[in-house]
Order: sequence, then C-alpha cells, then structure tokens
Amino acid sequence: MSDMKTQPTDASVEGFIQSVENVGRREDALVLLELMNSATGAKPVMWGQSIIGYGNYEYARADGSKHQFMLTGFSPRKANMTVYIMPGFKPYEEQLALLGKCKNSSSCLYLPRLKNIDLSVLSDIVADSILRMKERYPNSSI
Repeated sequence: MSDMKTQPTDASVEGFIQSVENVGRREDALVLLELMNSATGAKPVMWGQSIIGYGNYEYARADGSKHQFMLTGFSPRKANMTVYIMPGFKPYEEQLALLGKCKNSSSCLYLPRLKNIDLSVLSDIVADSILRMKERYPNSSI
C-alpha cells in the first residue's frame, strides 16, 4: 500500500521520550504527550523513529498510490518541538497570534519551548485539526 518511510511502529512512546537527550526538550515532550492524549482522546503510537502520532487517515497521491499517515502528532527535534497539524494553518491564523513564540510551515508548528506557549490555545488547535481531518477523510480513525 505504501512506500512511505514514516510508518507506525510497535516502539515504546515512553521509551522514546526518555531517550531524548536534551532535558528541557524531554520535559516538554512529557507535557505535550499529556496535552495531545487529552486533546485527541487517542493512544499515541510511534511513527518511524522519532514521531509520536495519533490516529491515521488514508489518502491518494496524484499518481494514484495510496498512503497512510497520522492525523496529528509531535516530535521532540533538536532545534524545536515540532507539532503536526495536518490541515495546515490557514484556519488557525487568529489562534497562532495568541499561541506565543512559534513558527510554522505548511503543516508543521515549530515550538522552541513550551514555557513560551499558551497550552490551552495549542490544545484547541490540535482538537480542531482532528475534527477537520475527520471531515476531510471520513474513514480516518482516532
């Protein structure tokens, strides 16, 4: 079905978080794990070696090939905590202005430290992004 290298695995989410070398990033990952668990109501799963994902959806590329990816997730990267908001950020311009110190690309939110972020705004963005993805992909699961 998929030649994507980022696939769900059986690896331990908690084990992965404990392996994060940077203490601040590891602490933020534990906070974000709790926030994402609550916002999604789902069990986290490792996607590849370094992404903690929630739910999944199937999509088709222009070439007709079908692929699966998570509905949302996060990764404690060296430079930033990366949060994956799959519908993109156009619907969240107002919330981004309230969120705090962050940057974003098409579907990645880059957070230097969670202490500079309004976690309730982040939780709202994550929860709404799940609803948007479920509307767009009715066969998605969370």
